[in-house]
Amino acid sequence: MGNPTRLILTGGEQSDYGQGINLIKGQEAEAVLADKGYDADYIVKAIKDMGAEVVIPPRSMRNEQREYDKILYEERNNIERMFGKLKHFRRVATRYDKLAVSYMSFVMVASIFLWLK
Repeated sequence: MGNPTRLILTGGEQSDYGQGINLIKGQEAEAVLADKGYDADYIVKAIKDMGAEVVIPPRSMRNEQREYDKILYEERNNIERMFGKLKHFRRVATRYDKLAVSYMSFVMVASIFLWLK
């Protein structure tokens, strides 16, 4: 079984969407929730190949609009709220740490603090 939580730190100038496959690789899930930015054929295929439901709204430019569970998609707001709460930690929001390992360590500590709260 894969790691249930995975965070990947990218450079500030890089898009988060490029890490989509790396985030789901080796994971087990019943459903994968993501925003429209992750609506790429290769990501949708990878999610289906792992036997999970794709809960990603299709981009408007798609020729065939894919159905998705709108009610389950609403749960994604919990993820967005978690990132919002993490940004209340000044050290996370401003990225004072020079080393990625130091920054990710504090993100983990802040996440544990929020989880225990």
